Amino acid sequence: MENIILIKEKLDCDISTAFNLFTANDLLEGWLTEKAEVDPKVGGNYELFWDPKNKEINSTIGCKITGIETDKFLSFDWKGPIDFQAFMNDADPLTHVIIYFSQNDNDPYKTTIHLFHTGWRKDPDWQKARNYFEKAWSKALQGLKEKLKHKILP
Repeated sequence: MENIILIKEKLDCDISTAFNLFTANDLLEGWLTEKAEVDPKVGGNYELFWDPKNKEINSTIGCKITGIETDKFLSFDWKGPIDFQAFMNDADPLTHVIIYFSQNDNDPYKTTIHLFHTGWRKDPDWQKARNYFEKAWSKALQGLKEKLKHKILP
């Protein structure tokens, strides 16, 4: 349990918008990646490309959605960038991301997301990758929060 990344973030949007920010290709391309090819159903692709001209590196090519319930949760496989692909991208199982969405009872335009990133092994290379992703997820979610705050995204 100590290796799980857990990040909790409050977003200034309703729960449907928050869910769509992780499942709609155009919205993902507005805050997380250059190109998204996501098919929001169990077994559907969860492929994000940070270099769309070279889809084999710095991407989640081959990753699949493992669980989904609209406006409640989303889970999917995850791969690492070029620095970690030698051990992360062929691991069995891959690392796994789970996101739970909850709406603030007092304000329907506030949603809390709980992001869990699991599957980290204990050797030093994996620990470096885990530390990288803890920072990367925090930075990405802070960027998303700022874009919502400044109405750059819906």
